[in-house]
Amino acid sequence: MTDQAILRIEAVEKRFGAVRAVDGVSLEVGSREFFALLGPSGSGKTTLLRIVSGLEAPDRGRVEIGGTDVTRLPPYLRRIGMVFQDFLLFPHRTVAENITFPLKMQGRSAAEREEQLDWILGFVRMEGLGARFPHQLSGGQKQRVALARGLVSRPALLLLDEPLANLDRELRKEMEIEVRRYQEELGIPFVYVTHNQEEALTMSDRMAVMHQGVLEQIGPKLDVYNMPATRFVASFVGAPNKLAGRTIEGDGARSRIDWDGITLIGRSVSDARPGDPVEIYLKSERIALSASADGIHHENRVEGTVRDIIFKGQFADYIVRAGNEVELVVSGPPSISGVDRGSRVNLGWAVEAADVFAAKDGEP
Repeated sequence: MTDQAILRIEAVEKRFGAVRAVDGVSLEVGSREFFALLGPSGSGKTTLLRIVSGLEAPDRGRVEIGGTDVTRLPPYLRRIGMVFQDFLLFPHRTVAENITFPLKMQGRSAAEREEQLDWILGFVRMEGLGARFPHQLSGGQKQRVALARGLVSRPALLLLDEPLANLDRELRKEMEIEVRRYQEELGIPFVYVTHNQEEALTMSDRMAVMHQGVLEQIGPKLDVYNMPATRFVASFVGAPNKLAGRTIEGDGARSRIDWDGITLIGRSVSDARPGDPVEIYLKSERIALSASADGIHHENRVEGTVRDIIFKGQFADYIVRAGNEVELVVSGPPSISGVDRGSRVNLGWAVEAADVFAAKDGEP
């Protein structure tokens, strides 16, 4: 993080009975940063967001916003905005009334509410729709109203809890661009909670991956994607191929692996001794595929047969059964010369593309 921190979370813990929903989490968010908190359902990310917002009190730890300890302050004294998954618009109030509700609760004058309303309606491209009611809006318009309500008071920090989860795919992709625009143009830090890695990677500057109440990895999104620090991050981010093997030898940086009779070399992320079971995570788009062995220029080389080709528009997934009968998914152009179902092909990938982890509990 390069700019001054607006949000600091220090050793925060939260239990619900025997479940430790948030387990000693610490992180900082910069004053102009788009920060994504990524994790599966039940990972603790929404609980952490609720602690930052003041909707939950931590059992231990401290939350600072703008250098002020807000750990025990109510939400309305934290200078935050919030956007929720289900919009939470008042059905019998107009767009204008929904958007200006936070200003009214803050005791802002009618003139100031009107001024801010005009500004935010223009900003989210909803001019002329202030008199409509929520049932008269499309899904995208409802989402813009929810975002406008979170931004209208120009908060020090905007918290977003899976705000695009209820939108269809095309509208979600459109809103990803819009939300990113809002953050860049306003310069307000956003903390965006999601289980959708595509959203996190599309919009964020930095991200944290959360699992079972713990932050597994924090960093620039490309670092998290390309250099996972834990087995969970490797398995959750990027939907990679997972291969099981055993260590032949390693020097701490690289490991030579026996993968069902095929020798591979990968980036060592955790220590494993010769003979120990390991897991290799390999993203599908980092595998080169060619009809000719001369088209592969990597240390790792595998021959196989194309079982199926799944067309996905701008790219295709090639399901390749390797010589050891284990299948790999390879993402590539929708058409590759000399490659069709049943074709014999050559695969290859760089050493740093394969992340090698000691297998959990010693099991491959």
